[in-house]
Amino acid sequence: MDFTDLTIAADVVGLAQRVVDSGLRRLKDHGSIDADQVVAYDLAHAASAVATARVMLDYGSKGAAEAAVANAFVADAVHDLAGKIFGREADWGVEPGALDVTRDYLAAYRHPEHLAAVADDSAPLHLDDDFDLVRDTFRRFAEDKVRPHAEHVHRTNADVPEEIISGLAELGGFGLSVPEQYGGFAAEGASEYLAMVIATEELSRGSLGIGGSLITRPEILTRALVKGGTEEQKKTWLPRLASGEALVAVAVTEPDYGSDVAGIRVAATPTDGGWLINGTKTWCTFAARADVLMLLARTEPGSTDHRGLSGFVVPKPRGDAHGFAFEQDGSQGGPGVDAPAGGKMEGRPIDTIGYRGMHSYEVALDDWWVPADHQIGGAAGLGKGFYYQMEGFENGRLQTAARAVGVMQAAYEAAAAYAEDRVVFGTPIADYQLTEAKLGRMVTLIQSARQFSYAVAELMAKGGGQIEASMVKAYVCKAAEWVTREAMQIHGGMGYAEEYDVSRYFVDARVLSIFEGADETLCLKVIARRLLAGLEA
Repeated sequence: MDFTDLTIAADVVGLAQRVVDSGLRRLKDHGSIDADQVVAYDLAHAASAVATARVMLDYGSKGAAEAAVANAFVADAVHDLAGKIFGREADWGVEPGALDVTRDYLAAYRHPEHLAAVADDSAPLHLDDDFDLVRDTFRRFAEDKVRPHAEHVHRTNADVPEEIISGLAELGGFGLSVPEQYGGFAAEGASEYLAMVIATEELSRGSLGIGGSLITRPEILTRALVKGGTEEQKKTWLPRLASGEALVAVAVTEPDYGSDVAGIRVAATPTDGGWLINGTKTWCTFAARADVLMLLARTEPGSTDHRGLSGFVVPKPRGDAHGFAFEQDGSQGGPGVDAPAGGKMEGRPIDTIGYRGMHSYEVALDDWWVPADHQIGGAAGLGKGFYYQMEGFENGRLQTAARAVGVMQAAYEAAAAYAEDRVVFGTPIADYQLTEAKLGRMVTLIQSARQFSYAVAELMAKGGGQIEASMVKAYVCKAAEWVTREAMQIHGGMGYAEEYDVSRYFVDARVLSIFEGADETLCLKVIARRLLAGLEA
């Protein structure tokens, strides 16, 4: 078989797409995703894999090394699909053996020799010079500034070092998506989405907890302001976000409302000169160090859905990572503004097994006063906070995929290096077939995830890519769990020791399928629904 020929691969991907389409039609005929959640969940992941495979067909056309990786991914994805439908063909609306014609293809490109051939991570990325420069710049910063602190912060549950925050600000990392006219680097027509993906991957390769997520929260607020903020709000906040003067935490999730954002209950009540905010938010990452909260609150009393929600930029003092409590003294209104005193904000840290450094908090607000001009969009933005929030969240999902790629890349590099050095029964474990196959599959998943992320970034830069952003997040974050687990396994007993970075990669990767949209909710409520809506009548 010609390992550079993608003709058969294209046919195999086409067949896989027909199987997915059949499953979607069957699901639509049943009339309810909730009645067939298992099938809907599997369909969402299968559709995401097929979408990735289509991107890899294009990537594979660029050279022999690229084709080898593309064929390995297509074979892997179709093998996974075959497992999903086996014994459940009726639920997918296909005949038994629907994928049997792919057996020879899968045998060739899932063969250990083929996986060993791609295990050296040598396939080009195909970035142009400008984006190569972005990659090199953030990789150097991650190596020099982020990585040296990563283990200490993880083991001691310490804070993100200030030198990382200030260094990232100097690089312009907080302004990648801020339009140039507001002090950022997002020129009109340029793909700032791709720059953000590349920067996020490299920072996450250094550390997910103290690097990869730092630019995500300012990015979410930036997108919301660009989408719906008043001109005065843009002029006030975007330059401060771009410079790193105002760091951001996102306050959306509540104890009883996680992925079900439309049901949140924290209330904002109008008062003289502003709003009083009452209620409790949870999983507010970076809330202590942040200068502002991007907060979603219910501004229409009695409403029960997303149409009663509005967004706010909520200033706050910087607090202690181990918990904070603030009380407003009336000075928060500024000169000439009669602001009320007595508002309270308290933050309780939530300890986690990984993703340490930025810290997450439960934040309780009691009559916390926010000036009227801090409600995003002003009168025109009332009730539109959910939509502004989602503008940032959709890009946040793409960024989470990039974070997953960075963590996977770090785990692969650690595993490959350890496998070369570790000798078992007189042979480096890198020379064992099983290790070669594992490393080859890691490379395949990482490169495919990366290329799909690049493709989604380009789509979003053109105003599309919404469902693809959810797909790439769902697929890549699950892949990261396998890659980091197997990287840990290659280390044997030492993989379970904290002194090796790979143990951190493993626990960090576990959060990726949970935040920025839990995997189950993302698959059932976003991907499956949008796929069904897109079916032809």
